[in-house]
Amino acid sequence: MTVTVAEALGRIARLDPALSAFTEVWPDAAQQGGTPPDRTADGGPPLPGVPLSGSTGPPFSEMPLSGAPFAVKGPAGIRGYAARRLRAAGAVPVGSTAVPGPGTHWQTWGLGAHGPTRNPWRPDRTPGGSSAGSAVAVATGMVPLATGSDGAGSVRIPAAWCGVLGLRTTAGLLPSPDRTGLASAGVLAADAAGAQAYLRSVTGRYEPSLPEFPVPAVWSSDLGFAEVDDEVERVARRAVERMAAAGLVRLDATSYALLDPCDAWLAVRGGQPDLATAVRAENDHRLASLFARTPLLLTPVTPNRPHGHEGPGERYSTSLTWAFNLSGHPAASIPAGFDPDGCPVGLQIVAAHGQDASLVELARAAELIMKRRVWSASPR
Repeated sequence: MTVTVAEALGRIARLDPALSAFTEVWPDAAQQGGTPPDRTADGGPPLPGVPLSGSTGPPFSEMPLSGAPFAVKGPAGIRGYAARRLRAAGAVPVGSTAVPGPGTHWQTWGLGAHGPTRNPWRPDRTPGGSSAGSAVAVATGMVPLATGSDGAGSVRIPAAWCGVLGLRTTAGLLPSPDRTGLASAGVLAADAAGAQAYLRSVTGRYEPSLPEFPVPAVWSSDLGFAEVDDEVERVARRAVERMAAAGLVRLDATSYALLDPCDAWLAVRGGQPDLATAVRAENDHRLASLFARTPLLLTPVTPNRPHGHEGPGERYSTSLTWAFNLSGHPAASIPAGFDPDGCPVGLQIVAAHGQDASLVELARAAELIMKRRVWSASPR
C-alpha cells in the first residue's frame, strides 16, 4: 500500500466527478489524521473469541496500514467496527462511498455526489452493488482499500464487475447491524496484501490453514440452477484452468449443485425465516459434506455481465452469491479476465466457515499466476 493520503485526495478530485464513487470526501480531517488514534478509545471492544494480543501477525503499530488512506461504505461506514479497527491500525479515512440512495432506482447500484456511480471500465454500465462506490474507488486507485458489507453479494458483485478483490467474511466473525444474519462485513482491495492487512487489523490475527498446493477444489459453473452467460462462464473457467495448470488447485471431476436459494433468501430478508428452513437445511448439509472433503468451491461471481444503468430486467445478479449469505460461508471474488465488451469477470472462491485468511492466501497465489493477464490491467 504505497498510496499516500495526499495522492488519494488528488485522485479523488481528478476522477470522481466522472465516476461518482464518493458521497463525501474529508480532505481536512484526512490530512490532519495521519497519526494513529488512541487504540483504547477508538478501537472498540475486542470481539469474543478473537484476541487482540498474541496474534500471528505483527503488532498493530508495525502493520503497513499506518498512514494508508481508505474509504468507508455509505454514510454510516465511519462508525462501523471495521472502520474503527482500521483507524486504530493507523489507516486514514478519506471519505464515504456511494450506495443506492433514497429515490434511486435499485439498478443504478449507487448514487454519489455527482450522480449515478459508473463502472470505470464502461461508464455506460453499472459497477454492481451495493458496495458500488467502494469498488470503483479501489479499481481506479483513488484508495487502495475500502470497507463494504455483503448481504446477497454486495461486496463480491461490485468487486467482480470492477476488477478488484472482494472478501465477504464468515458470518459472525465481525459485528453486523443486520438482524437477519445475511449481511457480513467485507473489504474491497487492490490486491491480496490489502485484504490481509484488513483481516489482521479487524480481527487481531491472520491464520491461513490451506493445505499444500495444489489445493483440492470443486468447480461449478452454475451451482446446478443458475442461467450463466456463456462468456462469463468461459472467462471464469479459463481462470480456473490457469490456476490448475500452475499447480495452485487440483480440480475434483465431480459436478456440484445446490438448491436454488432465491425464495429462501427473499423469505429471510422479508422477515419470514421459517419459510426458508427446508432449503437452508439441505444446502447447509450439502456444503458441510463438500467442505469435509474439499477445501474450496469455485464458481463465477455473477451469471451475467455488467448491465446498463437501466437495469438487468428480471435477472438476478445475485444468483451465484446469495446461497453463501444464507449459509454464512466466507467467499471472495478475484479478477478472472474480461468479457468481449471489455468488462471484468470475477471468479468466486468459497471456503469453510472461518477460513477467511485461507481465501486471501489463495487470492495472493492467484495474483502471481494471473498478474500479467488480469491483475496488471487498470481502468485508470
